[in-house]
Amino acid sequence: MIYRYRSQAELDLSLNARATVPDIGPLVADYARESAASRAALPCRVAVPYGPTPAERIDIFPARKPDSPIFVFIHGGYWRMLDASDSSFMARMFIEAGAAVVAVNYELAPVASIDEIVRQCRAALVHVWRNARGMNGDPARIHVSGSSAGGHLTGMMIAGGWTKEFGAPGLAIQSASPLSGLFDLEPVRLSNCNEWARLDVTAAARNSPLRHPPERPLPLVVSYAPNEAMEFAIQSEAYMVVCATRGCAVEFVPEPGTNHFDLPMRFMDGGSALSRAVLRAMGLAG
Repeated sequence: MIYRYRSQAELDLSLNARATVPDIGPLVADYARESAASRAALPCRVAVPYGPTPAERIDIFPARKPDSPIFVFIHGGYWRMLDASDSSFMARMFIEAGAAVVAVNYELAPVASIDEIVRQCRAALVHVWRNARGMNGDPARIHVSGSSAGGHLTGMMIAGGWTKEFGAPGLAIQSASPLSGLFDLEPVRLSNCNEWARLDVTAAARNSPLRHPPERPLPLVVSYAPNEAMEFAIQSEAYMVVCATRGCAVEFVPEPGTNHFDLPMRFMDGGSALSRAVLRAMGLAG
């Protein structure tokens, strides 16, 4: 047994989101197509740098009115695929609802370590916080969201203890929505995913949101697909418990009929249960 009574094959399968759908190709193509439609339909600033490398960039969709909440989305792809250009498919809905939208890009694994990916996403959040007014946003009303690896990274954004290191002690995330996330990277370290994650024991612990929960209570919306790979579902449930014990107002939102890959696209529909929950968490009509 490799991990919790699972063989190597069982552990690898429990982390294999691709095995839950026949083909991810059309789903990933939907991300790109709908994100391109958002850029065509809305005022936006594309590939705005937040750091020194080409990968450190964000796409910004300013809110229509000043002092609006900001929805920050961190893409998934198991830390090794996708791009900010695939990650703004929800912009039209959130802009219409009264928010600004930011899609975050980061250097992919294995070129970047998980430590470096977390650092880049935190640097992006600091940039958004410092420049919120320029996107008609309120720096005190930032909502962070992400799916799959982006759900993990969302957990690391709301973890305590890092903002002073980045020279932003006043940065406090207002609310968050990790979707289909991984919150304990020890099974990732032991699985075939470590071919690109390249985690050792200390890096897995350092980058596990279950070990670094929010340092203050905040509204948290969590969801995962009905047919989710086992480890994503188990860890989402465990993370909700840990955050609830820290005083977070945790809401689980089921979305029947979705899968690991199309779940975040429920954000395109302002009437979906997931969208309504997140809009409520952001202080918008939901």
